[in-house]
Amino acid sequence: MFFGKYQILVFREGKSGSRSVRFSGLALLFFFLLFIGLVGTNIWLWDSWMTSRQTGLELAEARKSLDDNKRQALSLAERITILSQDLLRVQKFDSKLRTMMNMEKEPTEVENDPGDFSRTYLPLHRQELAMRKMQDFLTSLSESTQLEEVRQQDLLQALRRKKDVLPAMPTIWPVNGFVSSSFGGRTSPFGRGHQFHKGLDISNRIGTPIVATADGTITLAAPDGAYGNSIEVTHGGGIVTKFAHLQRFAVKPGQWVKRGEVIGYIGMTGRTTGPHLHYEVRLNGVPVNPMRYILE
Repeated sequence: MFFGKYQILVFREGKSGSRSVRFSGLALLFFFLLFIGLVGTNIWLWDSWMTSRQTGLELAEARKSLDDNKRQALSLAERITILSQDLLRVQKFDSKLRTMMNMEKEPTEVENDPGDFSRTYLPLHRQELAMRKMQDFLTSLSESTQLEEVRQQDLLQALRRKKDVLPAMPTIWPVNGFVSSSFGGRTSPFGRGHQFHKGLDISNRIGTPIVATADGTITLAAPDGAYGNSIEVTHGGGIVTKFAHLQRFAVKPGQWVKRGEVIGYIGMTGRTTGPHLHYEVRLNGVPVNPMRYILE
């Protein structure tokens, strides 16, 4: 039948005559197969499009879920970083108080410091590792917090036992300003090599008020050689504070002063390169770092 020839007659209604269309069986087979192929191709394309569309929706949902997880992980990482910094600050404050009270020094480092998760693990998309790391650190942080509570109770009891000593501790800044030279070795400001600096130099304008850093008795309020106009306050327990290069005094020898009371004003008397306060803390006559006591 495919090799035969066929003819179709077409008549128009109401008119005479007709037209004929001739074709072979092979042509008919060809068009039939072409039609079947087109229909099959359309069905396959439709199915592929629907599958691709569904996959795209699922991928978008997965990406949204991943973004949500990343945001949550980042938020958790930031909270952990803040908590670890807060705990470290409390531990350092605890250590400073213990040093002041001559108690056994406790460690001030947080073990297993996680670092900054937002700058290490998360950008590398190592989500699972980051979450495990954060969970481990949360456990460590919880243990450190419990241990810190025990230490704080210890410290609180010690402070209660030594409450009479606290007013004599020089725990506040003597003047507003910026530290232009710290305690310890430094290059001499007068160009004579290195020297040991016995205190803190705090710079500000001439006339800036200076306050007593602890309760005590004024034992010196007079010029003192290279120190210029100087004040010394004896606090008890072997602690003496010295304030040098003053413009003028607000106290007299023998006077009792309270922490925070104005005792003088910044100047540039004595041997100095500019207006500032030279502040020393001496323990049994030996200069110690004033930052050991300052709590603010």
